[in-house]
Amino acid sequence: MILVFDIGTTAVKGAVFSMTGRLLHKESAPVQHIPSRNSHVHETDPEEWIRIITELNQKLFQSTSLTAAVGKVQAIVVSGNGPTMIPVDKHGKALSPAMTWLDRRGIEESGIIKKLSGISIDPSFYLPKALWVKRHASELYEKTAFFLSCSEYVVMNLTGEAAMVFPGEGLENFIWTDELLDITGLDKNKFPPFVEPGSQLGTVTSTAANSICLGRGIPVYAGGPDFIVSLLGTAAVKPGRACDRAGTSEGINICSRVKIDDTRLMCYRHVIREFWNVTGIISTSGKALEWFRDNIYQKKLDYEAIDERASMIPAGAGKLLFLPYLTGERAPLWDPNARGIFIGLSLHHTIDDMARAVLESTGFAIRDILTVMEERSILIDELRITGAPAKSDVWNQIKADITGKRILVPEITDSELVGDVCLALYGMGEYSSLEEVSEQMVRISQVFEPGINSSIYNDLFGVYRETYRTLKPLFAELAAIQEKG
Repeated sequence: MILVFDIGTTAVKGAVFSMTGRLLHKESAPVQHIPSRNSHVHETDPEEWIRIITELNQKLFQSTSLTAAVGKVQAIVVSGNGPTMIPVDKHGKALSPAMTWLDRRGIEESGIIKKLSGISIDPSFYLPKALWVKRHASELYEKTAFFLSCSEYVVMNLTGEAAMVFPGEGLENFIWTDELLDITGLDKNKFPPFVEPGSQLGTVTSTAANSICLGRGIPVYAGGPDFIVSLLGTAAVKPGRACDRAGTSEGINICSRVKIDDTRLMCYRHVIREFWNVTGIISTSGKALEWFRDNIYQKKLDYEAIDERASMIPAGAGKLLFLPYLTGERAPLWDPNARGIFIGLSLHHTIDDMARAVLESTGFAIRDILTVMEERSILIDELRITGAPAKSDVWNQIKADITGKRILVPEITDSELVGDVCLALYGMGEYSSLEEVSEQMVRISQVFEPGINSSIYNDLFGVYRETYRTLKPLFAELAAIQEKG
């Protein structure tokens, strides 16, 4: 049996799989975030992840069929959202709240890194955050033994070993390099060694076995960032296949034969090393819908009800557009100052029109990324969608209509968990390659084809792009005013 956990932005998921890759049982629990009135600060308590994993582990094995199997776990893999960062002591104890991937307080530090090195690194990534800690929380910086991501934090608590999963060539600057650490004056000893996905990191210690209710000595294999394991969990392992990792944010990852150099996108070695992963990340997709539900619908409806009401609104939402840049935007804009806005709002629009516009905004944001990819001659045949939004037929069809691409939905939409299993089976030597195990584990259950609404969306897409370009200087001016207090 294989035990896997994925630390999401809003929930932690855990599952037990058989050695043949069959899902035996799954559990999840929400993650609470620390409230802040500073729009750049997004934190959560790392100890909550450990508490939730302990609870999930107990629930997973309370099932009658699995109670006797708790001692038969042969491997553990943990993946997580990135780039969330936690300063820890030498024992792996968190010294402060985790700075989640949404945290952008390192905007100034990002500018410093670019000035010193000529390399642009978004404030959401690790180095700007670590440099922020050094510059603004010097006592915390001195106490820090390691800066870890969320999955590696959990792994250190399981095994006592500090490591950082390195997804592949091309991501060095977005994680860290010795050169960048030297340039910024950051202590290299505080940054753990890199390991490959699927490599064994250690075994569960006696302390962890007692506190998290696991068996001592179980091998723990490297999982890594969610956007990497999702490639395996959707079988986006052949050129032309893209993984649309939908959730709080949205990551579009296309398996490509060719490497590209374009600052609007990220490009690095695919987990299948002969290929490249060309990727663009949308900062707030599911999070935008959550914001809309909580603040406009005021939590009166669940997501299924919102889907149903939005499905009754014609495509284009009455020529209403929404920019989903609620925490700035990453690809292809890389603008931390960008903000959300409704365009075209009039007296005839309803709250349901607005909900439809929010759903459609994700499709436009995806198309914005795909357009840049195709400008660089990247082949894109299909989007394999994963995450909670994959359960929304309305949203899936909107994405197909706006992007003009087929949307494929796997049987198990928790692709991080499936990808974790792939890494475990590969690490244990059960398969000769990651491509082989991924193709074996993933089965497609639904396909959404582009429909008759494509022409409407073609017209609106140009307005969507031009709206940001027009408002960009105003977003910058507003950010400057906010900085003044």
